[in-house]
Amino acid sequence: MIVKGTYFQNSKENPLVYGDVEINNIQRRRLRGEEEKEGVIAESVLVGFCGTDYTLMNMGREGKLKPKFPEGCNRLINGHEGVVWVPSEERFAIVLIRGGNSYDPTRYTEEETYFEYGCDQADGLFSDKNYYNPDMLLEIPDGYVKDGKISLNLCKKLVFSDPYACMIFQRERMEDIGEAQNFRVKMAQYKCSEDEARKIAKKETFDRVCIFGLGTTGMFIGDLIRQKYPEAKIVFVARSEENSPKVAFALKQAGASYVRSAFDTKEELADAIKEKLGGTATVFIGSSGAAIEHEIAFQYGVLGCNGIYNSFSLGPEITVDTMPFGFKNQVIFGSINFRQDHMEEAIQILQNSCYDEIVELIDKDEFTEDPIDAYENKIYAKGAPMKTAVIWNEKYVDRER
Repeated sequence: MIVKGTYFQNSKENPLVYGDVEINNIQRRRLRGEEEKEGVIAESVLVGFCGTDYTLMNMGREGKLKPKFPEGCNRLINGHEGVVWVPSEERFAIVLIRGGNSYDPTRYTEEETYFEYGCDQADGLFSDKNYYNPDMLLEIPDGYVKDGKISLNLCKKLVFSDPYACMIFQRERMEDIGEAQNFRVKMAQYKCSEDEARKIAKKETFDRVCIFGLGTTGMFIGDLIRQKYPEAKIVFVARSEENSPKVAFALKQAGASYVRSAFDTKEELADAIKEKLGGTATVFIGSSGAAIEHEIAFQYGVLGCNGIYNSFSLGPEITVDTMPFGFKNQVIFGSINFRQDHMEEAIQILQNSCYDEIVELIDKDEFTEDPIDAYENKIYAKGAPMKTAVIWNEKYVDRER
């Protein structure tokens, strides 16, 4: 089937193009052990732009996209965050993008593979229609559809379903690691049973949390930690002005404090973070993609003994001196994944959130006329909104709600 879409290609001059693109109904399975199923047609309704898409565009400029192309193709439709309409079922849905040859998309074994719509071996949402495994079209909450149209405010919230689900997984993973890492310390400290020590270790993992970077993912993980651990001390670190709307929104959502990364030296920045935390961090979360993250955590001592370093940005390479690293008994992990239950929980939480307030719309014609310019000068430019989305099909959207 030929549809209109925005797609990546390996081209220095034109890494992102809007035009005709062929889509194929390739049988896919949701998880290992399940049957492969033909896709059903779904039409894109509202789609959010993701930093991953911007990175893929730049990879195309460098000729590095080939391993990500669907089999037999030399292009990849972009986008994986948004709401779709499924004509055969007369309903709206959220696309679950994880799946494939995996028992559990969050815990890989060596022989497993997986796919993501829009990222790896599958097509994305920035097309008029596409094929999707029917088991991976998740229900949206009731009460937001009227006369065949879905509330715009809900759509804005649900473009965050994918990253918010990732952050639910991140919190779960830090709980798992923190409990295993520190329960013996807590047994000795509190003179208690192993079961009680495990509960204490999980909770105290989040005593002092440093979140380096203030994009949406950093904001979401702070929000989720606060929801479950209301006594956690959370400090965001970023370059934005203290009085910027982004900082104010994030601090309110996560009940956090803020340190602006504008010091003359890294040592001064590290000291300011530790002072705001009231000690070294029990968890250091790197979401900025800058090398300064691990330097501040390890070289300048913001991450404490037995602490967890969690890197889920697209970079950077982490380098540490292994001897003092080992003596401090710190753990490094990095992963960007989630299960279906994470996505379903994210959808339920987001419907009652105020995250629609940080989504701004770009006109579809403006985007499709020159998508490269839109990415570079509107969506990921200096002063760009925290999140940008586009209404891909007006007939399904109720702008009044």
